[in-house]
Amino acid sequence: MAWNVLLLRMSAIYGFIGAFLGSHMAGAGSYAFKPIHAHILVVGWLSLFAFSSYYRSYEVPKNSKLAFAHVWTSIIGSIGLTVGMWLYNLNPFNLPQNFTMVFYIVGGSTLLLSFLLFVFMTFKYSKSKR
Repeated sequence: MAWNVLLLRMSAIYGFIGAFLGSHMAGAGSYAFKPIHAHILVVGWLSLFAFSSYYRSYEVPKNSKLAFAHVWTSIIGSIGLTVGMWLYNLNPFNLPQNFTMVFYIVGGSTLLLSFLLFVFMTFKYSKSKR
């Protein structure tokens, strides 16, 4: 599967989850999910969509190890950050605080790494497909 398609599909899933959380909060009259909702939409829906657009617009070799690392750290990091934020802030399963904090930090750090890799991608592969 092409990188742009994988990222686009993940972005669509995040968009649905974010919209669902927003409608749930409005219906319930509770904004407990507000930071999670915001990060799901910005990190998941918007960022993954932007990355997808990059891969669609620029020539990136299919066997690029840099692209592989970028795409998978983006996906894993966005899941890790948003799930970690949910676990840390709301702790629905009464997990140990150290576990939820480490989960949150590792997810966020993985996502931060993906953004750094994206910086390298934009300098290495800047030839437009047009």
